[in-house]
Amino acid sequence: MLFNSLQYLVFLPTVFFLYWILPQKARVPLLLVASYVFYCSWRPIYGLLIFGLTLANFLLVPLIDKAAKAEGGKHLAFTAKGWLWVTVVANLITLGIFKYAYFTMDMVKGGLGLFGVTWREPHLHIILPLGISFFVFEFIHYAMEVYRGKPVVKSFSALALFASFFPTQIAGPIKRYQDFVPQLSEKIKFKWEYLDEGMQLILMGLCKKVLLADNLALVVQAGFAHPENFSSVDMWLITYAFAFQIFFDFAGYTDIARGSALLFGYKVPINFNLPYLAANVADFWHRWHISLSTWLRDYLFIPLGGSKCSKILNYRNLFLTMALGGLWHGAAMHFLAWGAYQGIVLILHKEYLRLLDFVGIAKSLKENQTLAKVYHVFSVIATFHIVCIGWVFFRAENMSIAGTIIGKLMQAPLELANFSAAKLAILQIRDPIIFPALLLLLPVLMIAQPVVNWLNDKAIYKSPPWALQVGVMVLLMCIITVFSPDSSPSFIYFQF
Repeated sequence: MLFNSLQYLVFLPTVFFLYWILPQKARVPLLLVASYVFYCSWRPIYGLLIFGLTLANFLLVPLIDKAAKAEGGKHLAFTAKGWLWVTVVANLITLGIFKYAYFTMDMVKGGLGLFGVTWREPHLHIILPLGISFFVFEFIHYAMEVYRGKPVVKSFSALALFASFFPTQIAGPIKRYQDFVPQLSEKIKFKWEYLDEGMQLILMGLCKKVLLADNLALVVQAGFAHPENFSSVDMWLITYAFAFQIFFDFAGYTDIARGSALLFGYKVPINFNLPYLAANVADFWHRWHISLSTWLRDYLFIPLGGSKCSKILNYRNLFLTMALGGLWHGAAMHFLAWGAYQGIVLILHKEYLRLLDFVGIAKSLKENQTLAKVYHVFSVIATFHIVCIGWVFFRAENMSIAGTIIGKLMQAPLELANFSAAKLAILQIRDPIIFPALLLLLPVLMIAQPVVNWLNDKAIYKSPPWALQVGVMVLLMCIITVFSPDSSPSFIYFQF
C-alpha cells in the first residue's frame, strides 16, 4: 500500500475516524491492527516475520535487563552482554537471510571462480520484505538501550506498535523507543492542530513525490539506463536530477509519514534539514537521513571505538561505519562502493580541516567575516558536487555503469569549452514545458516548509479559515493530478 495510492487515501481517513471515536484503551490495539493490515496488504505471509521478530525481542531483551541487575549476571546462563549478543545476532541473522543471502552466494561464487571452481548457487525464492532494514534497526536500538540501562517495554502491544507503526513502518524515520513508547500511554485529546499540521505535511510530501520526484525519475531513468547516449554535460544534469529526485522522494515520504503520525497525535523525528545547503560532507550527514546517521553513530561508530582512539583507528571506524551503512542500503557492490566513498570523503574532510588549521587559513576565516561568507558559499557548492558524485554509485545498477558515468562527468570541463545548448539531449526527454516548471517548483518546495515552520515558531502565522484550507487542498490535488507522470513509481527507500 503506497502513500501515493488510492488505497491509502481510503485507509488513512478510515483509521483516523475510528481512532478518535474509540475510547482511549482501544486506540493502541486499533493502530496495531491497522499497521498489520497496512503491511500485509503487500504480502500477508510477511506479517508473520515482523510478528515473530517482535515476539523474539519481547522475550530476549528483558533477559539483558535481568542479567544486568543480578550482580552482573554471573549466576545466570549469560551475562547482560551475552544476552545482548544473542539478541543482536538473532536480528542480524534474520536481516542477513532475507537481504544478503543472494549477495553472499554471488560473492562465494566469484571467489570460487578465481580458483577455477564452478558452483551453481541454489535459488532460494527469497523476496526482500518491505521495511525489514528499518524495523530490525529499531529492535537493535531497543536492545542496546536496555543494555545501557534504559527501561524494558513491558507491554507486548506497545513494542509491537513501536516496530509496526504504519506511517514509519516501511521507510522510517527510524524511531527511538524511549521517545515513541511513552506517547502510547498518554491520554491524547483531539486537537484541530493535529489535522491542520498533519494535512500540511501530507500534502507537502505528495507534492515533493508526485510533482517533482516522479517527473525527475523519467529523466534519471533514461540517463542511467543508457549513459552512452548522453554527453558529459547531459550526465551532470542527469546526476543533478537524481540528487533532487532522491531528496524529494525520501523527504516526501518522511513528510507523509510525519503528517500521518500527527493525525493521531504522535510525533516522529525529522529526517532532513536542507541537506544540500551543507558546507561540508560531515555537515551533510547531520542533515541527510538524520535518523539513520544518528543510529550508525550511536550503535556502530561509537561501539567500534568512535573518535576516542588514535587517528588511524578513528579513520578505520569512520570508514567501516559508512561502508556498512552503504551495504545496509542494498546487497550490491555499488551500494558498498557508495558507502566506502562516503567514508573516504569524510576522512579527507578531517585531513582538509587539519591542513586549513596548519597553514593558518582557519584562523583567517574566523577573523574575516566577508572572506568566511564567500568561503561558505564555495564550500556549499563543492559539497553538493561531492555528494552528487557519490549518488552515481548509489543509483547505477552496477559498477560498470557507475564507472562509465563517472568517466563522463570527469570529461565535462573539456566538453564545456565547445558547449552548445542545442546539443543537450536531456531537454528532449520530456515535454519542454514540464522541465522549466520543475525548475521553478524546486526552490519553492525546498524553502516553503522551513518558512512556514519559522512563521509558526514566531507566532506570526495563523491557520487560515477552513474554507480556504479546503480550497487550497483541492487545488493542490488538481496540480498533482495534472503534473503527475503516467505511472507513479514506488518510493525509492521502499527497496531497503
